[in-house]
Amino acid sequence: MEQDKKKAEPDNTAVRTALWRAMHVQIDSSPHIIEDEIGFKLVAPADGWRKRPDMDANFTKRLRASMVARARFVEDLIIEENKRGIDQYVILGAGLDTFAQRRQDVASTLQVFEIDQPDTQTWKQQRLVELGYGVPSWLHFVSVDFEISSWWEQLLDAGFDTSKSAVVACTGVSLYLTKDAIFTTLRQIATLAPGSKLAMAFYLPLNLLEEEDKFLQQIAEKGAQAAGTPFISFYTPNEILTVAREAGFATIETISASDLAKRYFVGRTDNISPASGEEFLVATV
Repeated sequence: MEQDKKKAEPDNTAVRTALWRAMHVQIDSSPHIIEDEIGFKLVAPADGWRKRPDMDANFTKRLRASMVARARFVEDLIIEENKRGIDQYVILGAGLDTFAQRRQDVASTLQVFEIDQPDTQTWKQQRLVELGYGVPSWLHFVSVDFEISSWWEQLLDAGFDTSKSAVVACTGVSLYLTKDAIFTTLRQIATLAPGSKLAMAFYLPLNLLEEEDKFLQQIAEKGAQAAGTPFISFYTPNEILTVAREAGFATIETISASDLAKRYFVGRTDNISPASGEEFLVATV
């Protein structure tokens, strides 16, 4: 008797992030921090998607700004490092990232390794083919069930060259990992070839958030708990710097939401700005 196979579906968080990036283009004023509607095409949401509570234009404004700010920051970083000669780009927790499709001028000069859960990657590859984007030879999907297998071993199997420097980006991931798992990941990345660079988003404890963001964070935590993906790890900037130093990185710094606001949002007419709470660790091997 033939068993029904579970249909691959993308992670809900990846879908939400893709839709928020599209909303930025659709409803926020120009100039856009990043122009990304390919994720929207991949998802192809049903009519009325904007009426979902998590898509409310005003309620999610600061979160939407955070999503496009972090995407722009990471893309600026890989483009800058590529100009310096780095040609390997690893995206931990890639979700529905569309850098490879939107910026083929840069991506095609790299070996891009997207690491994520098998269902999300299977679904994404199918949609890329259906929409005519395809999967070029320089784009590698590295499917990892993080509970039972090693992302590092899978990355090596996909052709990653340990003798060459790389940029590693990790956004929307650390919140769901234990601090032991985060340290193990950082220690592994710190063994990459000299000159390699990491950009990892981390999340501040609730008491360090601006008042206007605390309520939104509490709602997000309740939703994550109910979905079976609870928020686990939070760090102060000093704590994450200590962890990175102990992991073995040569140079380290943090980039705050305020830093991103000054970099990308000054002079906007729509008054959007990223929420406090998500910051970046930038570390160099």
